[in-house]
Amino acid sequence: MELSKRLNAVAAMVTSGNVVCDVGCDHGYVSIFLIKTKKCPRVYALDVREGPLERAREHIEAYACTDYIELKLSDGLSAMPAGAADTLVCAGMGGRLVMKILSDSIEKVRAMKELILQPQSEIGLVRRFIRQEGFVLAEEDMVEEDGKYYPVMRIVVPSTRDIVRQQPAVRTADKEGEETCRAEGLRMPEEKQAVLDAYGPVLLAGRHPVLKEYLVRQEALLGQIQRRLEESGGNGEQTKQRKRELEEEKKQVKAALAYYEEPFG
Repeated sequence: MELSKRLNAVAAMVTSGNVVCDVGCDHGYVSIFLIKTKKCPRVYALDVREGPLERAREHIEAYACTDYIELKLSDGLSAMPAGAADTLVCAGMGGRLVMKILSDSIEKVRAMKELILQPQSEIGLVRRFIRQEGFVLAEEDMVEEDGKYYPVMRIVVPSTRDIVRQQPAVRTADKEGEETCRAEGLRMPEEKQAVLDAYGPVLLAGRHPVLKEYLVRQEALLGQIQRRLEESGGNGEQTKQRKRELEEEKKQVKAALAYYEEPFG
């Protein structure tokens, strides 16, 4: 079977041989793909609603995967015993829901080896949550599909740092980093970290081409919104606040684009 670009990016992040827990499995296609390609020996497919589970059941039966995929009606990870899975997949849901699922079962999450996350919104908050929990952002990818942009990340828990795959070094708050921040007009380290959280430290360090495409489009979109606000002639406090927000977001986008103007190494 073939997956969409978005779901294929999710499946590609999963470590071969791992037992997977797919939370919010919906139609079950990622779970089925992992079994049919022999990438994983077993998958637990979870959803909080009966409807999606029934659709997943039909697809799992159609692809003869019933012996390898176990369906569970579950609010987040509530129905999963600790240590039953190596990989947690959370894809296609809002960022706040992703964080809630993780925080509600944080000890079960810490018993896993890796998390594959593809939040649909508030992605910067998810990255900050991961960082503050002490997890390791090991890999990132980004794909464009039907005019929408989808980042996907692979997170490794601290107890398994030894399996983190080698990635380009991300600049930190050292002397060189401080000079870069000054050139980008950012304070160090808060504003720098906000940019990394918003757009992805691994994506930026690797100058990911799809991220650059997104940033260029976002810069143009923010400029259009700013011009419309100016043309509207509004001068109320709400309009002023919106202008400040747009200016701050545009500043972050420019700071992220600065990564692509620097030579590698």
